[in-house]
Amino acid sequence: MQLTTGFAVCLSLFSGVFASLTTGVQANIVSEAELMHWLKTTDAELTFVGEPIPGINAPEGLAARAAETTKVIYCSTRSLNVCGGRCTVYNGGPACLNAPNTNCLSATHNVAFCGAKGCNYPCTEYAHCESPMDDGFCFTPYTNAILVGNY
Repeated sequence: MQLTTGFAVCLSLFSGVFASLTTGVQANIVSEAELMHWLKTTDAELTFVGEPIPGINAPEGLAARAAETTKVIYCSTRSLNVCGGRCTVYNGGPACLNAPNTNCLSATHNVAFCGAKGCNYPCTEYAHCESPMDDGFCFTPYTNAILVGNY
């Protein structure tokens, strides 16, 4: 009986740990709606790269070409817990983005931000952001490249 009770307690603890790890992994990923809201309300200086974003840098009714793209916003300035300054907005598929002077970023899928040029090591996953900021951004000092995967 004690063995069964002990096993049940251990199983319960492991389930809680794995559940918290699973939910924590995607904690920083922003939704399309959250990203669109930020784009429509920011006073940051925006530069667009990749596919047009309907309602932002293309007519509202324009249909998106790709069924599943990743949107990444990466900016030069962190002020307290807010990301801004000069920002680049990428909308597209897999790519290695040249991103010198990036201090914070946000994305609709998991991406990796890298300290070396060319998406070389060391890289950190956005989903495992150690310094979350407002509006789903992550503080990413010393970032020089961003690796966008295939989703």
